[in-house]
Amino acid sequence: MIDHIRDHLREWPPSSDRAPVFANMAGKPHRRTLFRSRVWRPSLVRAGLFGQVTEKDGGFVATWLDAAGERRTERCRTHSQAVKAAAAKAGEGLRFHDLRHSYATWLVDDGVPVNMVQRVLGHERSSTTLDLYTRRTDGGDRILRALTDEADDGLGPR
Repeated sequence: MIDHIRDHLREWPPSSDRAPVFANMAGKPHRRTLFRSRVWRPSLVRAGLFGQVTEKDGGFVATWLDAAGERRTERCRTHSQAVKAAAAKAGEGLRFHDLRHSYATWLVDDGVPVNMVQRVLGHERSSTTLDLYTRRTDGGDRILRALTDEADDGLGPR
């Protein structure tokens, strides 16, 4: 990722030390709604996580699930138009903010102390971190098994 950011900075050098790394065309930070519609949702479509685009008969077909969960399609002339169609018309999906929740969960699952995760996320209380930002995953079971294996006194099952 660092290499990609370095390449980006070489191609689009910031106008000052305080300029955002990923700026809009005016050199300002992206507005949340514009970032969502122009960057985030199309990226999810391109990754196949939020609809998909397939090539067919010299054109492209955008496929997505609408807000009611119904499968929809639209034929487009270009790949870019198909990505935009799926991104604009699909129902709700992964939000950018969901990455923050995933990160917190991964940190806790990997055994990072909650007070450190709290600090990284900027929460005032650790209860906020645990109640709102972490989810139960299979990784937690893995950690519990590892801890009990380490504590095994060699006596076998009890």
